[in-house]
Amino acid sequence: MRTFKKIFGRLLLVCLLIALAGVGYIKFFLPNVGAATTMKIEQTPERVARGEYLANHVSICIDCHSKRDWTKFSGPPLENSLGMGGEIFDQKFGFPGTYYAKNITPEGISRYTDGELFRIITTGVNKEGKAIFPVMPYHNYGQMDEEDIKSIIAYIRTLKPIKNIVPQSVSNFPMSIIINTIPTKAALTKIPAKTDVINYGKYIVNAAACKDCHTQFSKGKLVAGTEFGGGREFPFPDGSIVRSGNISPDNATGIGGWNEAQFIKLFLSRSDSATLTNIIKPDEFNTIMPWTMYGKMTEEDLKAIYAYLKTITPINNTVQKFSPVAIK
Repeated sequence: MRTFKKIFGRLLLVCLLIALAGVGYIKFFLPNVGAATTMKIEQTPERVARGEYLANHVSICIDCHSKRDWTKFSGPPLENSLGMGGEIFDQKFGFPGTYYAKNITPEGISRYTDGELFRIITTGVNKEGKAIFPVMPYHNYGQMDEEDIKSIIAYIRTLKPIKNIVPQSVSNFPMSIIINTIPTKAALTKIPAKTDVINYGKYIVNAAACKDCHTQFSKGKLVAGTEFGGGREFPFPDGSIVRSGNISPDNATGIGGWNEAQFIKLFLSRSDSATLTNIIKPDEFNTIMPWTMYGKMTEEDLKAIYAYLKTITPINNTVQKFSPVAIK
C-alpha cells in the first residue's frame, strides 16, 4: 500500500509539473506569430479611397471604434467620434472579460509602425507582443488581400486625431492564459476576380465578418454547426435583446426564398435618408447591425455576397429578432 501511495504521489507530482510547464509556456512564450514586418505604406489617393470604403462599409472598423448614436436605427457612428474607440464589449455580450475598442485615430496609433499595425490587424498581436481577444475578427482580416489591409492602414492614418485614453482590456481567468493561444500567423490571400462571383462574394463575406454575428455564440466562441443560422443575442442597455437573423439559404427560416433584388433592396432601404433621420424610441425595435454602413456597399459587392450565401449549408432556425423590455 505504501509503495502504491508513493508511486501515485510521484505520478501526481509529474503531472502537476507538466501542467505547470504547459501553463508557463503558454504564458511566457506565446503568442508566436513572428516579428512585425518592416514596411512603409504609401498613402496614395487610390489606396486611401479603397481603405475608406473597406473601413466604413465592408470591414467596418469605424463602426466598432467610434461612438454610436442609438437614437437612430442601427446606431450609426457619431461624426465627431470616428475612430476614437472606447466602446465596451464585456460579459453582457458573452465575452470572457472586459474589452475596449482602441483609439485608431492618429492620436491613438501614432506609436505604431505600419508593420506593427499590419500585424495586430491580421494576427491579433499588439506592439508589445501581447495577444488581444478576437472581438476584432483578426482571423478574418488575416485571410484578406495584403493590399486591402494596407489600404485600411493608409486610410486610418488620415482620420482626424482625437485624444481619448482608452482603458486596458482585461480577460477573466482562465481566458487570461488561454488568450495567448488564439493568435495565429496570417494566411493572406489574393482577392478573387469580380467575375468569379461566388469566390469574390466569399472574400467579401469574410472581410465583413458576417459569420461572426450571424452564428450563435457561447463561452467566448462561436458555436460550431450554427454558422450563418442566426440567433446570436445582443443586449441593449435598456434590457431589450436583439438577435441576428438567419442568413443561411434555408427556405423556411433563412434567405432561401429571397431573390437577389430583395436582398439588395433590404440593404438600400435600411441605409437611405429616411432611415438615417428617423428617431428610435427606447421601446422600439433597433439593431446593432450597422445597416447604414453596409448599405453603402457597392451593388456589385452586395450581389456577390448574395451569390455566396446561396451556396452555404442551409440551417433551419427560426429567430425571434427582438425581445423588448418586459413590462413590470
